[in-house]
Amino acid sequence: MKYSYAIIGSGKQGTASAYDLIKFGDAEKILLIDNNLEAAEKSAELLNTLTGTNICTPLKIDVSDSEKLKKELTGINSIISGVPYYFNLELSKIAIEVGANFFDFGGNTDVVKSQLDLNEKALDKNISIVPDCGMDPGMNISFIQYLVETYDELKSVKSYGAGLMQYPKDPWKYELSFHINGLTNEYYGNALFLRDGKVAEVPCFSGYEILDFPEPLGKLEAAVTSGGLSTLPYELADKVETLENKTLRYLGHWEKFKAFSELGLFEETPINISGKEIVPRDVYHSLLAPKIATGDKRDLGIIKIFAEGIKNGNPSKTVIELIDYFDDETGFTAMQRLTGWHASIMAILSANNQIKKGAVSVNNAISGKKIIDEIKKRGIKINIEEN
Repeated sequence: MKYSYAIIGSGKQGTASAYDLIKFGDAEKILLIDNNLEAAEKSAELLNTLTGTNICTPLKIDVSDSEKLKKELTGINSIISGVPYYFNLELSKIAIEVGANFFDFGGNTDVVKSQLDLNEKALDKNISIVPDCGMDPGMNISFIQYLVETYDELKSVKSYGAGLMQYPKDPWKYELSFHINGLTNEYYGNALFLRDGKVAEVPCFSGYEILDFPEPLGKLEAAVTSGGLSTLPYELADKVETLENKTLRYLGHWEKFKAFSELGLFEETPINISGKEIVPRDVYHSLLAPKIATGDKRDLGIIKIFAEGIKNGNPSKTVIELIDYFDDETGFTAMQRLTGWHASIMAILSANNQIKKGAVSVNNAISGKKIIDEIKKRGIKINIEEN
């Protein structure tokens, strides 16, 4: 059976999702919807060249034009949103109206909660809505769900993730792989963890530690960032004692960016300078983005999770590790693959009626093992050590 898909926002991750839909999703039609027609056309040309097909159709539609979106999305099986998080609630409602499954890359837990409140309406239309797909949150949550499924009692889960340059350059040792505002949002405010089984707010940049990885990575530093666990802490409260998620960077990163934060450069409230209203975050982004968006696509993506608990009646430990690299054959970065393909896997499974119906979180959508199997099918190695 053939299926029709739509990608709203034909950027890096959306393009990677579309590629996977063509390769694994029995796609007969893919709409690439973007406010920038040139971007959509460029994405379609790349995809058709890579796959030897001609099923991608670029469309120029403003994401706020709900009526035009409804018209074009009618008859689509599954939709993936690659636009900023603040559009996803309205897009979820449009998906319900046209009867299409819906998946997005998230970015804000409060918006995700509002999307999950649409559960009854999604059930009435017999569709699936799964927000916060991607790498982190997304794939890491699927891995944690695998642990929940395999342990009698899961006591502690510590998750780490990163998108890094393969060849770091001083002084930043970081390459921006998505919109800079998303990076700042991750470094701003508090994360939600579990402490003694209770949901706790933990400030960004706290919990600093250093982890050892095989060469050439060597030592990486970890610190708390926000949003990486989505709604999972609420769902595992009183079931897991410790749940936390940290972001990995090359040594020296966190000291710099914590200083930027303490200086007030992440703030969005305007300040008066020489009679002009200036937003600190705008200045910060204008200065920093060109420095960390050099165009070096040779990246790597890491997810590493440590778990402890009781399995088969005995104390047990599990380490899950995924390290993926820039793909020379397709030109896709590791971040594109890990982010875009988690959403496309969900979209494909939903078209095949394998995803739970309603508006559901990643961990409740489908088993973690199924996601792991699908990732391995795409040639991405996942090492699971248990003792």
